Amino acid sequence: MKAFLTLCAMLCLPFSAMAADTFTVKFKTQGTFKDVRDMVALAIEGKGLKITHSNHIADMLERTGKDLGATRQVYEFAEQMEFCSATVSRAMMEADPHAIVLCPYSVSVYKIPNDKNIYVAFRKPPASKNPALKKALAEVETLLTEIVKDAL
Repeated sequence: MKAFLTLCAMLCLPFSAMAADTFTVKFKTQGTFKDVRDMVALAIEGKGLKITHSNHIADMLERTGKDLGATRQVYEFAEQMEFCSATVSRAMMEADPHAIVLCPYSVSVYKIPNDKNIYVAFRKPPASKNPALKKALAEVETLLTEIVKDAL
């Protein structure tokens, strides 16, 4: 029941897409970091995909920053979830075996200090002149966008 209520609450939150650069697709929303992160995880799993690894970026930066003498807090919270899609990845690598470097896919969820928003972002697939790879990369971007929109 708690998960259902969380889902209902998250669906009511406003979100907007923002593309500030050529390598990132970003969305912002309101809510708690934990709720947004959990909704992204549910959206990934809802596509029949398995999260193979989660990177705790904020924790890593805090831990290593002390050794580097860095004091600036980049994120309050930040996690990156990695996963792959057998069908989309296979099409991409059949189109170009060198596209292996684009897998696994990842979606990042993060909160910047002194910012009320929670951000959800992924790497924008690169452009390609190879028609088959171009089509496969469009499918990758569609999959990642659907995951984020399903979550938000």
